[in-house]
Amino acid sequence: MAAHPQPLLSLVKNNTRPVRVMALGLRGFPGVQGGVEAHAEHLYPQLVKLGCRVEIIGRAPYLPDAVGNEWRGVTLRRLWAPRVKGLEALLHTFIGVLYAATRRPDVLHIHAVGPALMTPLARALGLRVVVTHHGADYHRQKWGRVARRLLRTGERWGMRFAHQRIAISRVIHNLVRTEYARDAVLIHNGVDLPELTQSDVTLQKFALARRRYVLLVSRLVPEKRHLDLIQAFATAHLDGWKLVLVGAADHPDDYTRYVTAAASATPGVICAGFQSGAALSELYAHAGIFVLPSSHEGLPIALLEALSFGVPVLASDIPPNREIGLGAECYFPLGDIHALAAALR
Repeated sequence: MAAHPQPLLSLVKNNTRPVRVMALGLRGFPGVQGGVEAHAEHLYPQLVKLGCRVEIIGRAPYLPDAVGNEWRGVTLRRLWAPRVKGLEALLHTFIGVLYAATRRPDVLHIHAVGPALMTPLARALGLRVVVTHHGADYHRQKWGRVARRLLRTGERWGMRFAHQRIAISRVIHNLVRTEYARDAVLIHNGVDLPELTQSDVTLQKFALARRRYVLLVSRLVPEKRHLDLIQAFATAHLDGWKLVLVGAADHPDDYTRYVTAAASATPGVICAGFQSGAALSELYAHAGIFVLPSSHEGLPIALLEALSFGVPVLASDIPPNREIGLGAECYFPLGDIHALAAALR
């Protein structure tokens, strides 16, 4: 599990009352798809154990009432958010900052460069702000010119106006120092070691054999490059193997349809949709190999999760993936279908 910034630890130890932390910029948790969400789901119960009082400002569509108002000591607060690509995070963060101003937490913890666009507003309202930089989201292929400009502005304002900054990888840490002449606390993403399972209920559901399938776990977004993996799997001709794509799209679009069509047209490819909890653990535990062909990452939690289950992995050779420090045989050139197929064979 990732460490915690020393200034917050000092605040916890020296305070006579619990430190109140409010988190903003994520959809919610538990069991909500996304790297930031997985990061937060692991992090905040640990802060509760340290003695903090933590409240998550989640987006109502992702937090059904069945989840309840508390999870592992973390308070879950639902606020309205539109299910509109490009507006969802921005409007929810704006409303969340106004809500935080009425609650006056000791620390407002903002995640990601898009929501960080509201850092100056939070400062103007007298809030103490920490921003975690999870990755240069303006490089994601799904965004247009206007959205990318807003994301760059969010990065700039978040890094310049936050009281403290956290970077989840050395790549991001160096970006903050070189682009904005600011220091950041480097706290790598991490995962808990899992309890290994012998269950095969999910395998039976998808007609899978243990150690005889390739696995990818990610949202259905272009930068994850599912089409590369589907084509490489077809090229590799792995006799008796299947390819399992776990994940869904928050806002289904043309890319979602392309992936679904390519999977349907390729023998042995299964779109398993979003999975969490015991079902996801089972898919990790019994996979023959995990592949992450993505073009953009912060520090990939899905890859760390696969490693925590002891699964062999292949990953594209982008800097955030290389930062994990695997052997050279675990990497392949980004976008090189034939190299990926050869590595699978």
